[in-house]
Amino acid sequence: MRQHSMNKLEYNRVIDTLMKYATTYLGRGHIESLQPLHDRQIISRRLAETQEAGRLLAKGGSAPLPSLEGMEAIMTLLGTGYVMAEQDFSYVAQFARSCEQLRQYMSSKKAEAPDVAAYAASMHDLKPLRDAIEACIDRGRIVDTASTELHKIRKKIRTAEERLQKRLEGMLSRHADILQERLISQRGGRYVLPVKKEYRKRIPGTVLDESASGQTVFVEPSELAGLQMDLSALRAEETKEETQILAQLSSEVESYAYELNINLETVGHYDFLFAKAKWGLFIEGIAPILNENRCIDLRDARHPLLTVKPIPLNIQIGDEYKALLITGPNTGGKTVALKTVGLLTLMAQSGLLIPAAEGSCLAVFQAVEVDIGDDQSLDSSLSTFSSHLRNVIDILTHAGSSTLVLLDELATGTDPGEGVGLSIAVLEELYRRGSVIMATTHFNEIKEYARVTPGFQNARMAFDEETLRPLYRLDMGEAGNSYAFVIASKLGISEAIIDRAKTIASSLKSGESTAVIPAFPRNSSKQTESPRGQKLRTTASKYKSTKEAQGAFVSWEIGDVVYIPQLRKSGVVYRLPDERGNMIVQVQKEKLTINRKRVRRYIEKKLLYPGDDYDMDIVFESVEHRKKRKLMSKRHVEGLSIEKPSEKSPH
Repeated sequence: MRQHSMNKLEYNRVIDTLMKYATTYLGRGHIESLQPLHDRQIISRRLAETQEAGRLLAKGGSAPLPSLEGMEAIMTLLGTGYVMAEQDFSYVAQFARSCEQLRQYMSSKKAEAPDVAAYAASMHDLKPLRDAIEACIDRGRIVDTASTELHKIRKKIRTAEERLQKRLEGMLSRHADILQERLISQRGGRYVLPVKKEYRKRIPGTVLDESASGQTVFVEPSELAGLQMDLSALRAEETKEETQILAQLSSEVESYAYELNINLETVGHYDFLFAKAKWGLFIEGIAPILNENRCIDLRDARHPLLTVKPIPLNIQIGDEYKALLITGPNTGGKTVALKTVGLLTLMAQSGLLIPAAEGSCLAVFQAVEVDIGDDQSLDSSLSTFSSHLRNVIDILTHAGSSTLVLLDELATGTDPGEGVGLSIAVLEELYRRGSVIMATTHFNEIKEYARVTPGFQNARMAFDEETLRPLYRLDMGEAGNSYAFVIASKLGISEAIIDRAKTIASSLKSGESTAVIPAFPRNSSKQTESPRGQKLRTTASKYKSTKEAQGAFVSWEIGDVVYIPQLRKSGVVYRLPDERGNMIVQVQKEKLTINRKRVRRYIEKKLLYPGDDYDMDIVFESVEHRKKRKLMSKRHVEGLSIEKPSEKSPH
């Protein structure tokens, strides 16, 4: 699967959501590396075990998974000569104890969940290691019985401390009048007395510290120096013996490195498995029936990442057709339908339960190719059309007989006529390769193509015209409407404009040129037409009628005014058609390359440049139907700067 397509379908958000259900670093690692699989049998086993784990959780079961606290660092340091600390051994002992509990729990669930319980059979018994650790360490401290030598040393330490305490208590009684308080303190592990500063010399000894106020000095009496040195020597022996014990235990843990790794991997897989099951329960997921016949039958399918409660979709792509064209109004749910099919396919092939009804079927694809959304970039000089086209090129490079292709908003971002032709050609090529196709469009030509072409099927997103609300229901076998007029009317566009728009749309659908679109009614009381304008209108009308009647091939001249129906704009011929019929037309300040079949000549150059001034207001009034008309000179018509070009075409 290409990462671009997975990102477009928001597969990364599925990973982020799963992460929230994992409790161990190994479980999160499994989730982070999760990718769709391509082997149907392996996918089926993954789905079955996830569903089995979900049933355990649904019955109130809760697997006692170890937390793995501290284990990541410990496993990294094993084999490096590192001597583990007391706390490290506490972590290992806790892990070994939790592994025993997990093995016992899974052993009791063999009848209910045989596939899930089977993983525990691979776990090793760590009780000998735990016993060895607990025999030496308790609550993070090495016990006296960890070794015979340590027991002897600590016994001597206790005796030395008792002797020292008795001597100190005697000194407290003798020097009570010069002490700041009757309290025995320690500084740097050595016993001291808190003496008032002015009586410092009354007690022979060494000052080890002073209070913040400077009124108290902490003195180690000279008569205690010998006992202090004996105690320090014993503590050094204790530290040495403790280090030897920790080194021996570290070696013992290293001898269990393999068993620890196996148990850790098993715990990590269980955490991953139960994270999938927990999310599956949350989205009310099921394990779909998988096939390799490229058939999709989703029943009551829902997008798992929508924050609002989604309306279920029923989508079928079967034996009779492998290409589905979805139509309908904007915000009607067409793109969500594409994303739902794509994301549920990726989820199922990743072993994740999908939010759909029982009996839903999904095909196993080797690739899912997607062109959804607008990747236009100013930095990369990519327009909307260019970005779509680049995605389509990538799709054509990778698409094959086991590919699901999802295309959103066909024929957008360019000339509608050429865009429709290119879109149909791409659909034909993908269908020829055997790909399963889902696409959305607003264009009637593509809808009609799907209606009459074997292997293609129309579907529409239902829409309530009364409430102006999409129903988010996919109706199979029917082409939808974009409902532009209904939406415009409900949002407040005047009825006059709506009626006019319907008239123009009807004329364009019938194939009429812009020149014969019924003229917009004019208020004669507010406008008077000059004699020169009347003459010009009559001449232009006769000329167009003659040309239409004759059906003659148009002889273009630089400077002719043309109308471009697809752009709903007028322009001036800047360069004559080449051998392919492509000509350059200046529209406002932009020069466009367009085929001569896509334009209609409205006014010949000889009518625009007769050599003297006259009223040009009337010439383009049918071209710019609803714009406010401005009186201009013969070189400016309705915001279009028309410069009389030279007779010789520029190169």
